[in-house]
Amino acid sequence: MRHPYVFPACVAGALLVAGCAPKQTDEETVERAFQDVNVVDETNLSEVMLTVTDPNEAISYYQRTLKSDPDRLDLRRGLATSFVRAKRFTEAASAWEKVTELKDSTHEDSVNYADALIRSGDWDTAEKVLDTVPPTYETFKRYRLEAMMADANKEWRKADSFYETAIGLTTTPAGAFNNWGYSKLTRGDFSGAEKLFGQAIRQDPTLFTAKNNLVLARSAQRKYTLPVVPMTQSERAQLLHTMALSAVRQGDIQTSKSLLRDAIDTHPQHFDAAVRALEALERSG
Repeated sequence: MRHPYVFPACVAGALLVAGCAPKQTDEETVERAFQDVNVVDETNLSEVMLTVTDPNEAISYYQRTLKSDPDRLDLRRGLATSFVRAKRFTEAASAWEKVTELKDSTHEDSVNYADALIRSGDWDTAEKVLDTVPPTYETFKRYRLEAMMADANKEWRKADSFYETAIGLTTTPAGAFNNWGYSKLTRGDFSGAEKLFGQAIRQDPTLFTAKNNLVLARSAQRKYTLPVVPMTQSERAQLLHTMALSAVRQGDIQTSKSLLRDAIDTHPQHFDAAVRALEALERSG
């Protein structure tokens, strides 16, 4: 059964309540309505800028919008994030620094600031920023950065501890396993590196960087056979090429030649880098 008088009654009630409010001009009412719409539109547009647009377009948007509202935290974060996406790391570090200076900034903002500093090569400042973050703030990104910092300082025990903690704080640890493996590789712990690269590939079978690093770790031990990991034909050829170059560094020239020939035969297209390497080795005898 319909109730034809419900809607008019609601309207009348709304008008009665409005009549009790302080009187506003039509211009003020319209202006307030547009302000509310603009806030919603800006929020949605900001989300779009952080995901699907060219990061340089996002930078222009945030810079333009911040002129009228320079202390808006979400816009400052958006600008800093966009600088990182655009790989403009020095500007990103400056932008994140401004974020951390705002009243409502968080520990996460400080971690992002440290991340941008590391990307821009300012390790000393990054270490100071990380030291301001309390140890009770435990996130994957924070501990990954701490591990990288310990690596840079050659504090291997601390690095291992931080990598282990970071991996326990994420559901996608492939990248952290790869970084940890590379840390072991630079220390000369080739067997330890090999295990960690294997872990990275098990977590993400598409991570070619870990496959390439795994070949480097095996070649450093003179293991000149490809590991049993998922790989495409092109990846197989590229890994054989990596192994061949490693064999040269080890002084195993004949092995390198053989691997380069396999790489050339395996690649589905012309493998120019391998061809040039093989020609150079044959010219040198």
